[in-house]
Amino acid sequence: MSPILTAGTAKPEASVVAPPGMVWISGGEFDQGSDEEMFQDARPVHHVSVDGFWMDATEVTNAEFKRFADETRYVTVAERVPRAEDYPGALPDMLVPGSVVFSPPKKAVPLNDHFQWWNYVKGASWRHPEGPGSSLAKRMDHPVVHIAFEDAQAYAKWAGKRLPTEAEWEFAARGGLAGKKYPWGDEFRPRGKFMANTFQGHFPERNTAEDGYVASNPVKAFPPNAYGLYGMAGNVWEWVSDWYRPDYYARLASTGGTARNPPGPQDSFDPSEPGVQKRVQKGGSFLCTDQYCARYMPGGRGKGAPDTGTSHLGFRLVKS
Repeated sequence: MSPILTAGTAKPEASVVAPPGMVWISGGEFDQGSDEEMFQDARPVHHVSVDGFWMDATEVTNAEFKRFADETRYVTVAERVPRAEDYPGALPDMLVPGSVVFSPPKKAVPLNDHFQWWNYVKGASWRHPEGPGSSLAKRMDHPVVHIAFEDAQAYAKWAGKRLPTEAEWEFAARGGLAGKKYPWGDEFRPRGKFMANTFQGHFPERNTAEDGYVASNPVKAFPPNAYGLYGMAGNVWEWVSDWYRPDYYARLASTGGTARNPPGPQDSFDPSEPGVQKRVQKGGSFLCTDQYCARYMPGGRGKGAPDTGTSHLGFRLVKS
């Protein structure tokens, strides 16, 4: 039997009605981070406690985001004309609404140059995930993508919720299993069954889609974890509220004891792009593979500039 994380905050009173589409995460103590060699910024593993909270059972869907956009007339970052002062040196023909879309090359390429498979596509947005001509017609139950950090915050304010902290997200993703590689255990495909939407084939040029999906999937297509949360591995990356620093876990560990409800660092630093502020992303996506990025593990960490959405980036929310 798998070890269970230490339980924390008790379940709300029976008279408390669960917010629609959310599940109660009781909170407790756990070891945050990962000892995986590839996750240098997720070290050292350190002890954390989080209070109880409600969490969306799934990523926010296109249907849900459409209700928000229709009601508020909100325009996402990808749908706005970029300001020249925000992007010094950018060519004028690039200062048009759009977003970053995964565009697989025709042949194998070196994996140290991600520009080989990412393109800025004019007209790409949550409404048109691959650019003009693409639509949401058959994807209303898929997670909304091309969401910048401020878009997620705007939706959260409208919904009366907030983005989770990185610690809350990871605690919830583990589903009560301590020290396991995945939200369901240590075996990636137990009894040969796909448990999440990731990349099969040879990255980035050939996706065999053995799990049934080339890109995103309906939010409940794969089994939930033990807490009843869907898509905590793969499908699309999810924003959390923390600024990104690769040394933050070391800071927490250096204090000794248990970090209680860590909110993340007060600023951001990414040595690979000094001067570019970034927020943490969690959960991996349909593009994750052990050939390049296996961050569909709960302890893995992603990062991204707050003003940038992509075709594999969405979010889910929590409520205290």
